[in-house]
Amino acid sequence: MKLIPSIWCFLLVSTIVIAQKDASKIDKWLAENVKDLGGRAVMVVWKDGKIVYNHAENSLTNRQKMVAKFLANRQGGNAEAATQDFTSTTRARIASCSKWLSAALVMTFIDEGKLSLDDTIGKFLPVMSQNGKGGIKIWHCLSHLTGIKGLEGKDSWTEMTHYKTMDEAMASISKQPVEVEAGKTFHYGNTGLQIAAAVIEKIAKKDFETLFQERIAKPCGMVQTDFGKVAVPQAAGGAFSTAEDYINFLVMLLNEGNFNGKQILTAKSVVTMQHNYAKGATIMGSPKEAGNFGYGFGEWTMDDNNRSIAVTSPGLFGTFPWIDNKRHYAAILFSFNLNSNGRHERYVSLKTTVDEVFGQ
Repeated sequence: MKLIPSIWCFLLVSTIVIAQKDASKIDKWLAENVKDLGGRAVMVVWKDGKIVYNHAENSLTNRQKMVAKFLANRQGGNAEAATQDFTSTTRARIASCSKWLSAALVMTFIDEGKLSLDDTIGKFLPVMSQNGKGGIKIWHCLSHLTGIKGLEGKDSWTEMTHYKTMDEAMASISKQPVEVEAGKTFHYGNTGLQIAAAVIEKIAKKDFETLFQERIAKPCGMVQTDFGKVAVPQAAGGAFSTAEDYINFLVMLLNEGNFNGKQILTAKSVVTMQHNYAKGATIMGSPKEAGNFGYGFGEWTMDDNNRSIAVTSPGLFGTFPWIDNKRHYAAILFSFNLNSNGRHERYVSLKTTVDEVFGQ
């Protein structure tokens, strides 16, 4: 009888040792890739109701420190703070990771019946109808299928900072050229989600930032996440967050819209977001780091199942969040790096490594 506790103790210790050995594979991956990730990176993984991995690698080269300080000075930030080590609570711009947040916010209006995916934008934004774009549907906006060419990258960001109201932004977008009929072409960018943001402002008679805080950030415990508190938030790329905040959002999606017992989105909406709507569309513009991924609502689909097994929404600055529905875990690589060379392959490699460790 005395052997039983000893055996159980041995098995428990063995399990812990194996888990630690497995997790070291992710440590190794981060250490080997940190230079290409911008010199600083944080990895957080959630599974089985808790954070099972939280590790940072910080190894800025002198050149990377110089670039970080230069960018901080140029943007009016703190140059010294710009080179501090990353942790899971470090707050930084997350660029296109914002798209996932904004799409989820729009879906809360779908859940409440205040908006339909087949509603046309002209119903809410007369300026779009006046400029021949009123027939574009909400689902087109969430999946980059509006047919509007729009501005891209830095040009789009710069122009958005000049607007004092969302109406001004819509007036400008309404005059941008159309490539083809909505739904026919996929052109990754900022236009569609900005239109969707304007639509929900009209419906709720509240500004986008307030809506995001009320419906997504606060219910998900995202205390350091916002869209910069500017006059016109950039729905497709203007958010700031931390690894710990964003993992809460991912956990909500992984748990079919539920976070800590509160239903933020319906399970139906979560599933609807994870379908590849770009399939069959002509690709007019797509970042090379997306590889062969499809696109749902505010997120890339990493496979071609009717409901994607794994979905992600990586950002321009290198942050890579994802959820794996089959293996039931959520993860985020939080980094800051403008060099996108080799990103797609690196992302696939990282996910494969995490699958090996926590995929069972």
